Amino acid sequence: MPARQLRWLLIGNSRWHWALDGAEGLGGERPPHFLHLPPQAAAVEPPVAWAAVGPVPPQAALPAETRLALEDVPLPDAPPWLGIDRALAGWWAARLTASPVLVADAGTVLSLTRVDGRGRFAGGRLMAGAALQLGAMASGTQDLPALAGGLASAASGELWPRDTAAAMTQGVVEGLAAAVLEAGRQARGLEPGCRIVLTGGDGPALLPLLRRSPQLGEDVLLHRPDLCLEALVALRPCPPDGAAQARPRSSRI
Repeated sequence: MPARQLRWLLIGNSRWHWALDGAEGLGGERPPHFLHLPPQAAAVEPPVAWAAVGPVPPQAALPAETRLALEDVPLPDAPPWLGIDRALAGWWAARLTASPVLVADAGTVLSLTRVDGRGRFAGGRLMAGAALQLGAMASGTQDLPALAGGLASAASGELWPRDTAAAMTQGVVEGLAAAVLEAGRQARGLEPGCRIVLTGGDGPALLPLLRRSPQLGEDVLLHRPDLCLEALVALRPCPPDGAAQARPRSSRI
């Protein structure tokens, strides 16, 4: 795809996540396409909107006036320390499901973000993601190997691997899935209609493990790999050609 079509950007901790424009945003005949690129990725034209979780390199020259801040996300009761990615994901997941929701974002950190039935931020949890856990095992022990490829580097599909590397990845992915399942159980105890929306780079590895639970049918567990980018596009749709991109007043103000 030509670089000039890169229109929305979310800067993560390790990758840049782009959305390429389609016809009329998420509701058009050609919805945006999503790309996950290394940090040196760049676009010829400035993005319609962008947000950053990780550091923003000065050479990126991204316009400050199109950067989304936390107050631009209409998620009531969001505390000022909440990451923009969690706010975007929580707001959009609640909109998509029209129900209480628990967002499990399996990235560098596994973030669990709860939004109640009234669409308000209701707390969450954070734990080290797969790459951080695997890295900690390698750096903190004498004989465990470094697995640069993360969960995919030694995946075997065995529940009880005999190989060390596979045992590491299986242990990590089972632990992450168990954390999501238990958080979901507790969230549904508070609000029985609570649904789980899974996103993040390690989401595909967790999905089959979560599907093993008889309580998580397709009506309860949704997989939206590009949830944060979808939210960014929904909040700042691409203006018609030649139209100026307005910065609307936040609905939280």
